[in-house]
Amino acid sequence: MRYRTLLFAAPGLAMLLTLAACGDEQANGNPAEAPSGTTSVQPSGTPAESLTIKVKASAEAPAKTWTLTCDPPGGTHPKAADACAALTKAKEPFKPVPKDSMCTKIYGGPAIATVKGTWQGKDIDTKFSRDDGCQLHRWTEVAPLFGDVPKIR
Repeated sequence: MRYRTLLFAAPGLAMLLTLAACGDEQANGNPAEAPSGTTSVQPSGTPAESLTIKVKASAEAPAKTWTLTCDPPGGTHPKAADACAALTKAKEPFKPVPKDSMCTKIYGGPAIATVKGTWQGKDIDTKFSRDDGCQLHRWTEVAPLFGDVPKIR
């Protein structure tokens, strides 16, 4: 019985001691000698999140255009804080609906929107519509981004 306990305990103890020795260079009081190269620096005056949003009530309607920056919320968007909060809350706010998705035929209205810019270090160039259930869900997740768009009753 003792040998079996030793057989299981020894590797576990070795792993704990190894993990305890791992850590940040600064944890033991010695500062890192050089930056790791994993930090990114934005040029001064250029926010990390900078988007241009164009919304049309229909394909033929004139576009409303806003700019949006987050952290801190700003730009010309009328409700920048709400828009930034919606984008942050959404898991993947700009991910398109997969081509092979089965979507309900729920029509949410003729409104369309385009979003271009940068969000969390990624280039964004996408379109939103309310043509079916999948597109409508995608729109609804980040609805504050599009401002007050006429709704179908």
